[in-house]
Amino acid sequence: MNCTEKDNSLTVEVFETSKAGSLFSTIETSNLKEADAVIQLLPEQTFQTLTGIGGSFTESSAYLLNQLSEANRQKIIEAYFGDDGAKYSLTRTHINSCDFSLSNYSYASVEGDINLEHFSIEEDRDDIIPMIKDAMKISSEGFNIIASPWTAPPWMKDNKEWPGGKLLPEYNQTWALFFSKYLEAYKNEGINIWGITVENEPLGNDNNWESMHFTAEEMTDFVEQYLGPQLRQTNPEVKILGYDQNRGDELKHWVDTMFRDENSSQFFDGTAVHWYASTYDYFPESLQYAHYKAPNKYLIQTEGCVDAEVPVWRNDDWYWEKEATDWGWTWAREEDKYLHPKYAPVTRYANDMIGCFNNWVDGWVDWNMILDRQGGPNWFENWCVAPVIVDTKADEVYFTPLYYVMKHFSKYLRPGAKRIGFEVSDDDLKVTAFQNPDNSVVVIVFNEFETPKTFQIKLQEQSKTVKINPQSLQTVVIKT
Repeated sequence: MNCTEKDNSLTVEVFETSKAGSLFSTIETSNLKEADAVIQLLPEQTFQTLTGIGGSFTESSAYLLNQLSEANRQKIIEAYFGDDGAKYSLTRTHINSCDFSLSNYSYASVEGDINLEHFSIEEDRDDIIPMIKDAMKISSEGFNIIASPWTAPPWMKDNKEWPGGKLLPEYNQTWALFFSKYLEAYKNEGINIWGITVENEPLGNDNNWESMHFTAEEMTDFVEQYLGPQLRQTNPEVKILGYDQNRGDELKHWVDTMFRDENSSQFFDGTAVHWYASTYDYFPESLQYAHYKAPNKYLIQTEGCVDAEVPVWRNDDWYWEKEATDWGWTWAREEDKYLHPKYAPVTRYANDMIGCFNNWVDGWVDWNMILDRQGGPNWFENWCVAPVIVDTKADEVYFTPLYYVMKHFSKYLRPGAKRIGFEVSDDDLKVTAFQNPDNSVVVIVFNEFETPKTFQIKLQEQSKTVKINPQSLQTVVIKT
């Protein structure tokens, strides 16, 4: 179509990251008159309220920060949390060790200590706690933290191992108390934990890194009978998120169980999901089902990353090309392999965040903030990619294109923003839109194809025409 821009122009700022090399660069819009497509904003249509966007504090990331010069350490913290950076607003960390730790450890290492008299977070004092505190100093608006356990200490489990197994029933109350001890220990450090998930990936694994199995019924019973009452007594302000694994058909059964009746629903504040079920499908039907099952509860993506890959160093093009593979490329069941084709990391991130937000997800958290050139450290050698890659020996830092993708969403989409409706005349443009508490409207537009496009953004009686380059992601900030 051919649209002519009205004289009544919107006041906009446009930032773009592209395969051609722009990295959150300002785009000029003043001389454009005609457009190929229209994005009609509908602010009267409102959906979920944004909880936040960000990444995760892992021992691996925090350890790497400590190996860098003070200048590079500050550069990275500023890039993620500073006003000129990505302004992360929602984060995650792990309770006890995970695969992105230097070794296995638990805060309750003394076997049989059912009252947790020897509980200690000493393991976190060298790396994770200083990283969180440095981020808190830099962040002008603050950020929330979700904390997740990968496993209870082995002595509480039926198999006595770090991976796999189940929590023994006689330790249900001890494990519930463990959460309170953790929350209080962090509060004593000046760090308030906003929410917890009951268990990272409860469908588990038996021979890889730390894990512990729950069925949906077992987790709901544990929360209803032990964890919920425990936190209501000691930490009533802390949110409890259930599930914490992949989107897909399993999600439906889990939310049906978690919110099965009024009593179970009162203890669950929301649902946490991960993206590993597919490299391209964000499972809109399952997300919508989860929302409508519990429309007043949180629906937060708590983990996603480019997994099963060693990071590519200082080659931005790789992140735009369909060269990456994930665990499903080799491990998925034959009938599920179609969900795991080669993919472009930038495209996966951009499409997933837009798709999630357009289907009621209110928070989106990336996995490790920083990894090394091997994709670790990871005690299980489960190499992955992070938005920031470092070479500690050379004291060098590489901000991959994935960092800028995260910044496109996190910097201007602020907690409390309402997703608003829109209509787009070109299906090749992937779009989401929010109105912030300060009334600014933020539109994210992704053009994954090799043809440039122009689009006219229309808001009430005003409009502005913008050009988006091939293979580009844009953030359009409208001052109202």
